[in-house]
Amino acid sequence: MLQRKISLFQATVLNMIDMVGIGPFVTLPLIMAFIGNMYLYAWIAGAVLSMVDAMIWSELGAAFPLAGGSFNFLSEAYGYNKAGKMMSFLYVWQTIIQAPLVAASAAIGFSSYLLYLIPNMSEVQQKLVSGFVIIFITALLYRKIEKIGMIGVFLWIGVLATLCWIIWGGISHGNILLPFKEISHNFSWNVLISFAFGQACVKSIYSYLGYYNVCHLGGEIKNPIKNIPKSMFISIIGITVLYILMNASVASVIPWQEIKAWQDNGKNTFVVSVFIERLYGVAAAKLATGMILWVALASLFAVLLGYSRVPYAAAVKGNFFKIFAKLHPTKNFPYVSLLVMSILAFFFSLLFRMSEVISAILAMRIIIQFIGQAIGVVLLRKRRGVESLPYKMPLYPLPVVLAILMWLLIFYATGLKVASTFFIVLGTGLLVYLIKSKWSNEWPFEKQKQ
Repeated sequence: MLQRKISLFQATVLNMIDMVGIGPFVTLPLIMAFIGNMYLYAWIAGAVLSMVDAMIWSELGAAFPLAGGSFNFLSEAYGYNKAGKMMSFLYVWQTIIQAPLVAASAAIGFSSYLLYLIPNMSEVQQKLVSGFVIIFITALLYRKIEKIGMIGVFLWIGVLATLCWIIWGGISHGNILLPFKEISHNFSWNVLISFAFGQACVKSIYSYLGYYNVCHLGGEIKNPIKNIPKSMFISIIGITVLYILMNASVASVIPWQEIKAWQDNGKNTFVVSVFIERLYGVAAAKLATGMILWVALASLFAVLLGYSRVPYAAAVKGNFFKIFAKLHPTKNFPYVSLLVMSILAFFFSLLFRMSEVISAILAMRIIIQFIGQAIGVVLLRKRRGVESLPYKMPLYPLPVVLAILMWLLIFYATGLKVASTFFIVLGTGLLVYLIKSKWSNEWPFEKQKQ
């Protein structure tokens, strides 16, 4: 049985290192390339969506503080022995695909940024590096949860130090306020409603994902009713401030026009490393690059830790393949689930590119997980009322409506080609579920038991 050993501080730390990762370093130049001087609006939009969506996660996480997060939420919202069986199975099915994609994106980003330190690496060598990173993090996770919490804090210190150094660079340069002054220059409503802004938001939101990591670890959080919501809101507010200051800091030294030109010409992808190099020299830039690689490792650590609990929770309740319910005999963690996800992440890191992975991750999550949960909150409130809810979102149902609308816009912005990957995963998941439920005489075939 899982043990509640993770404190509020450790839960917040695990959220934050999951959120940061390699994301903001690789998406910063992409967002500037999409929408130019309005790049800060994309980061603000990502923060707003995260805060609104966190209200839904908080209400569900406090009510059902168990391992597996969304698996439990969807089961309860849609009826454990009814449509909830299908919804939760589809969520776990997509998690088996998209969680390794998230891990692969961190590993791919790691190998890409390593090029600044080892510029002569071949494509094959980059792939080998990304695969090795997956293996290394899996080895780190092969231990008891109380040790995992301490490792998480250790990794978080490196994440915070990296972001603070970047921000301090802009402050000491003396021009960090300039990007804030320019935010209204050439403001355009047409840009804000454009497909390009939607694509920029896809990249920024990717960098915020992970604020809900604590929900996957619900069965291991101390005082979960209070700590699950608190850890999410603290994480989002803290990371938003750090992201916006980091963007302003970089743009105060390297003009966004220059970064956009690099992206348009397919040249420089090490924007933060170049930023440090211009301020402090090559040696400092190499150190900063090493710290960014540390951040990528920290994120990968949090991702595999949190998502490995999802198939385990489903298998324990009999709604996924039984082998995933196994705990390590001495270290008491779901090792089969961890190993399966690590193996898939290893192969995905060898097969895909960073740009392909980012959009695919969002497309797969939006319909079943994010929108499914938002609708699920409404169903739960109608069926159970609000008296038993430990946490109640403010201004209900406004956050639910806003979350659904914003997620639909982001899904559209991922593009038809990428969105089609979701429908492929959904279709195969439905097929497997129907075969499984027919075999087991479960919903929607349960009437045949008579």
